[in-house]
Amino acid sequence: MLQQFGIDGHIIQAPMAGVTTPKFVAACCEEGLLGSVGAGYLNGDETRNFIKQVKALTNKPFSVNLFIQEEPRIDITVLQKARDALQPIYEELGIPNTQRVVSTEVFEGQVAAVIEEGVKVCSFTFGLPTAETIAKMKAHGIFLIGTATTLEEVLIVEKAGLDAVVVQGSEAGGHRGSFTDELQLIPLKELLIAVAPNVKIPLIAAGGIMTAEHVESVLQAGAAAAQIGTALMTATECDASTVHKNAILQSKEKGTVLTKAFTGKYARGLQNKFTEDMADAVVAPYPLQHYLTADIRKESAKQGRSEYLSLWMGENSYMAKTASLAEIVKSLTK
Repeated sequence: MLQQFGIDGHIIQAPMAGVTTPKFVAACCEEGLLGSVGAGYLNGDETRNFIKQVKALTNKPFSVNLFIQEEPRIDITVLQKARDALQPIYEELGIPNTQRVVSTEVFEGQVAAVIEEGVKVCSFTFGLPTAETIAKMKAHGIFLIGTATTLEEVLIVEKAGLDAVVVQGSEAGGHRGSFTDELQLIPLKELLIAVAPNVKIPLIAAGGIMTAEHVESVLQAGAAAAQIGTALMTATECDASTVHKNAILQSKEKGTVLTKAFTGKYARGLQNKFTEDMADAVVAPYPLQHYLTADIRKESAKQGRSEYLSLWMGENSYMAKTASLAEIVKSLTK
């Protein structure tokens, strides 16, 4: 699948919104991976600027990942309860209780940036764009990738006419790409076995892939490529915060948890005081919870308070090592 973009290997750098920088995306491209821009938290202009910075650092193709936008109906009672649950943390960190929770439409601007900047590959998380958007992007020769966590979702992606699908196992760090109602946690290998015989588009395996043996295993199970995030985050070239890198390197087996507390969508990260304190709290729907906790995450990072940070990582994070990007890529492709 990746050979059409001049990539000989089988590895895609996972798009990690808020973590990866243009420098890191370009470095992954230069090491023979398909680099990925995590544009989920960017607006149209920011997405365009990020793309331009990557293009200035590499002439190799890369992908841009977009979040499908949602505009939830605001239940004032739920919103106030979610805000109240966070109030003690606002006070502890010295954050004024003035967080904005108004969602803005940015998707169309992002799509325009992807098209106009000549991006070759675009992936989507939290669902699918409209048929009109899919047709428009395909008319510009863009290779489109969906994200799915169940066989049902994979079939929806294929029926929509996308070119490939990320099959995300339960082990994956960061946000679950689910877009149907029922949350199902299916291990990657089991999911690939269920999906491979039933679809014709290429499968991209994601979730807990940390070693060459893991990569070989998913390729044998029917995947055309492996999408890897956590294993690459501890590369010396990665600009993830020292707090985040250390959290990965010091994590233990079974040290992660699925939580909605940071953004209103399920995501896997390190279990910490925030996830524990918020385990039974009222959480606003995505993206409102994201806005409610944005200043908590920003201020916690500034103060080095890892107990309130969203430290996204996969189930096998305890296997991560500090090394150069070239060394990590080599360890994944033996």
